[in-house]
Amino acid sequence: MMTIALSWEPKGATVVVKRDPEPLDKVDVPQGTLELMILTILAREPLHGYGLSQRLTALSHDHFRVNPGSLFPSLYRLEQDGKLKAEWRPSENNRNAKYYALTASGRRQLEQHKRRWERVSFAISSVLEGA
Repeated sequence: MMTIALSWEPKGATVVVKRDPEPLDKVDVPQGTLELMILTILAREPLHGYGLSQRLTALSHDHFRVNPGSLFPSLYRLEQDGKLKAEWRPSENNRNAKYYALTASGRRQLEQHKRRWERVSFAISSVLEGA
């Protein structure tokens, strides 16, 4: 099994890849990848930060694990930029949690990120297939 942990840095995200039983390796992913995954997940339904983290892990079949030190600054920035709106409400365990949902601006940003991702992944695939 391979586990990937995302951490956000000013230039982009760093992914920690763990292939059992090998030591951890760091892999850079294109800038905006964490934001793309956050917006994609929140386009389906509003979630609180922990729920978003759990959903990312589940959807990636346990290959992506984002730490709170990367996730919450990204959520804060997206909220400040008007891409997300947030509201406090009880979570499934009856604790007050901040739920995030996409705004119209966030949906436009998601579409831009998807188009960018498609171009980048096409270019990389083209190079790999031509090598």
